[in-house]
Formats: sequence, structure tokens, C-alpha cells
Amino acid sequence: MATGRVLRFDDVRGFGFIAPDSGSEDVFVHANDLSEDKSVFKPGTTVEFQIEEGDRGLKAVDVRRTGRSAGRGGSGGSSGSTSGFGAELTEALLVEVPDLTGAQILRIRQTVADVARARGISL
Repeated sequence: MATGRVLRFDDVRGFGFIAPDSGSEDVFVHANDLSEDKSVFKPGTTVEFQIEEGDRGLKAVDVRRTGRSAGRGGSGGSSGSTSGFGAELTEALLVEVPDLTGAQILRIRQTVADVARARGISL
């Protein structure tokens, strides 16, 4: 079973994308493959899921929320948590640059955290 974080989920259209903790490409997810009501799958929600090859690429199935905190989890690295700032940054990136992949968003967030830490800024 793979783990990851919801990047975005459109309640109206009933689909979204998950960034796997492994750093691999983002995975499409449809509302029919969620274990709970789609309203609980907000950006940053940690999930576990199976991956299948769909008609248009990777697809998440049997998607369940995990008990983990919204931190970065098993992928290592020091960006650590999805703080309020981290969640806002992720959402802003998704709105302004919607074609970013989960891996790209994680790299951007890591870079921002590194620059802030070097300057003594707490996020």
C-alpha cells in the first residue's frame, strides 16, 4: 500500500491528485475510489492507497485517510510539517500554477523552508 498527501481535490468534479511520499509522479484519484465522503479529502490530507494503471496514467484506488499528522511522512527531508504557512503555500501554488506536480511543490516548499531557516525565520 502506498502513502501520500492529497494535493487537490475538486468536490464538484469529483476528482483530484495525490502526491506519493515516494516522490513518484502524482496519482489521479476519483471520488468513487475514496473510502469516506469526498469532503474530508482536503489538500494536505495524508492517505494510503493502492495504485493501478488507468486509461490515462496512474490511478489511486481504495484511498483511505491515515492517522499520521499532516507532516511529510516517510519521504524524509526536513520540510517536516504542513504548517499553516505550508498549507497556504501549497494552495497558492495549486491556484497560480495548477500544472505543478506534487514533487515540484514539495521541492518548492523545501526550498522556501531552507531559505527561511537560513535567515532565522520560523514558518
